[in-house]
Amino acid sequence: MMVNLPTEADALVIVDLQNDFCAGGALAVPDGDAVVPVVNKLARHFSIVVQTQDWHTPSHASFASSHGKQPFETIELFYGNQVLWPDHCVMGSKGAGFHPKLDVPQAQLIVRKGFHPKVDSYSAFREADRTTKTGLTGYLRERSVERLFVCGLAYDFCVNWTAQDGREAGFEVFVVEDACRAIDMNGSRDTARAVMAEAGCRFVEAAAIG
Repeated sequence: MMVNLPTEADALVIVDLQNDFCAGGALAVPDGDAVVPVVNKLARHFSIVVQTQDWHTPSHASFASSHGKQPFETIELFYGNQVLWPDHCVMGSKGAGFHPKLDVPQAQLIVRKGFHPKVDSYSAFREADRTTKTGLTGYLRERSVERLFVCGLAYDFCVNWTAQDGREAGFEVFVVEDACRAIDMNGSRDTARAVMAEAGCRFVEAAAIG
């Protein structure tokens, strides 16, 4: 599908383009590096650009090592089911840094998430307890944003939750599919796409923008 050219009522949300989610990282998303040049080009079309940054404490509750378990096992935490991950994006570490080839100096806001030690956070809008908010909705409202274009890593987790919460907050949401990559555990990519579609998200390619 084609969309109208971005205006001042549009924002690009770049999700977690960080070293640990790219090649050689602790939780590398397959082919994750490939989205970086797409995102760099895409960002030039937007006057409002937001980046998210996974930013975990050491021994975070979402880390398998914190529970003596293996990565990708699941446990129940006080807010519900939690996938356990390899230690990744520990605050201040190289892995938590943005990909070195990511070139978006026009980004005006960085939303850090996952810094509460007992709560994971996928969405740019609220944490996994579904009540602790990041403040992003208020920022976007004050900037008079109406449409969000979401891209980054990983499609089936942080992009997915961000897109759904964007819709729930009342924004029109487009997921830029060729500017995303998925972990795709047991068909999680297709499941995520179906859930986003049901929430009212729409799907575009970067070439359809700008």
